[in-house]
Amino acid sequence: MIKEEEIYRIGRITRTHGVKGEVAMQFTDDVWDRVEADYLVLCVDGIFVPFFMEEYRFRSDTVALVKFMDYDTADQAKELCGVDVWFPHSLTPDRSDEPYSWMYFTGFSVVDEQAGVLGTIDYVDDTTANVLFHVGDTMVPAAEEFIVDIDHPGRVVRMRLPEGLLSLNEKS
Repeated sequence: MIKEEEIYRIGRITRTHGVKGEVAMQFTDDVWDRVEADYLVLCVDGIFVPFFMEEYRFRSDTVALVKFMDYDTADQAKELCGVDVWFPHSLTPDRSDEPYSWMYFTGFSVVDEQAGVLGTIDYVDDTTANVLFHVGDTMVPAAEEFIVDIDHPGRVVRMRLPEGLLSLNEKS
């Protein structure tokens, strides 16, 4: 069984493409192409399931057309529309010297130099100008200037947050 902490979100199936079961996938990270993965993980009815790819091709820098095994018609592929796409941390290469998407950090622990362990990144919000790590009820800015170190194998982000920043999250 695949657990959410073992994977991170890389995209979403947006629509069908053609009549032979292809789907358009909007993605934030093309890691599956860089490591030549056989499958992607989709969340179906709350369960993370590996979906094996027959083929894929890039339509743009952020959209790929994907054909999954056993999905041979547009009607079958339609069932996947709106489903989030995830990728296993275990298949992700050491990325210490290459660019990464913020979503990659889902499941990493956050440690602040002053406050100590803040918790685990549950979700990354990149819909605004300032990307945020959601760590429990706390929102932490995912700004490079606050990141001191990243332990990729240990899945830890060490940060130096400005004094008083964490108190902004406290409820009055």
